[in-house]
Amino acid sequence: MTMVQVFVFLAAAWCLLATTAFAAEPTVDVYAAGSLRQAMTAVAQAFEKNTGLAVKTTFGPSGVLRERIEKGERPDMLASADFSSPQTLAKAGLAWQTVLFTRNKLCATGRDSLGLTPDTVLGVLLDPAVHLGTSTPKADPAGDYAWKLFERAEAVKPGSFAALDAKADKIVGGPNNSAPVGGKHPVAAAFEAGTVDVFLGYCSGNLPRTVPGLVQVQLPSTLAVQADYGLALLKNASPDARLFALFLLSVDGQKILADHGFAPVALP
Repeated sequence: MTMVQVFVFLAAAWCLLATTAFAAEPTVDVYAAGSLRQAMTAVAQAFEKNTGLAVKTTFGPSGVLRERIEKGERPDMLASADFSSPQTLAKAGLAWQTVLFTRNKLCATGRDSLGLTPDTVLGVLLDPAVHLGTSTPKADPAGDYAWKLFERAEAVKPGSFAALDAKADKIVGGPNNSAPVGGKHPVAAAFEAGTVDVFLGYCSGNLPRTVPGLVQVQLPSTLAVQADYGLALLKNASPDARLFALFLLSVDGQKILADHGFAPVALP
């Protein structure tokens, strides 16, 4: 989306919300990628404080949320960890044009005993003794990004794609494996159970802060994968939802995303 299109989107939203900003406590219904849980919750709280408008948030794998919308659920918007899901809704006539609202990157999180660094990460991932965990492709963009990494690895070391594709354990991000395990995030539970040694997920994640003995490393440029997050308002979206979209793209909203490890796209 060009900057001109972004400004048109913002201007249209202002016009629609001008006469409704003071409605009696409507609820803005937001479906958002699971990786946005902490950041979007903070954005929603700040928005509620500033406007007095209530926000309801539902988190999950972006592809799963998209399927729920396709089957009839009608939130006001989808804040996805990719562009594919919201664009699919737009093509189906269910949503307006997708807007880029933040970015993320893929990182490797693993046991510190593995000596994981940007220089050693590919060798560690390919080690037959290392158990590799990923999210679920198609259902969750994080899984799709992991397989993009596998493709990049193939260019660095032929044979890598087949090896990584065969060993990757899809432990989260699907319709049936995203619920907490024993009250813990599925990935944290897998590390604690010893079933995973390295996990490929977003750099915004905080696994090393919640599971002792883990380190998170950036991927080298040869393997790096960027995640563009897309926001789409559904055709039934309320004017107050447009106001929330404006706040998400505002300096305040972007700073909150940055504070939670995301790369802002709309800061001076």
